[in-house]
Amino acid sequence: MKLNKIIKWGMVALIIISVALLIWGFSRGFEGNAVDVLLYWTYIMLGLAVFSWVVIGLIVSTKNNPKSLVKIGIAILGIAALCLVAYLLAKGNPAMAYNGPEVSGGTLKLTDTILNLTYITGGAAILAIIVGEIRMAIASKK
Repeated sequence: MKLNKIIKWGMVALIIISVALLIWGFSRGFEGNAVDVLLYWTYIMLGLAVFSWVVIGLIVSTKNNPKSLVKIGIAILGIAALCLVAYLLAKGNPAMAYNGPEVSGGTLKLTDTILNLTYITGGAAILAIIVGEIRMAIASKK
């Protein structure tokens, strides 16, 4: 069986599982365990995406251009550095006006880290759009 067919059927299986879990979540009203299951499925999908990006990227780039491994290594180090900066900036303070069960300090720190990553990447995306438009405007004048 070709690799393309394996990838195609793997994606179909993931889509079917995702839709089934979504329907199940709607039928349960997104309460209690349904939310936990959906969040765990999200973690699994994100893990598969990152794993696929890294592993398939390594395989393809090594096959096509062995020197591109340096670029991938730099990208991975950059992402790790970005996560470290977001972690170091995270305060881990409890949420204001939160009346639920007590949350551990580690969970608060991780939540703040994810929020910081969201702010940093969102700002970088907006900046990239602005810089890209400026560069296109300058290039079209020449």
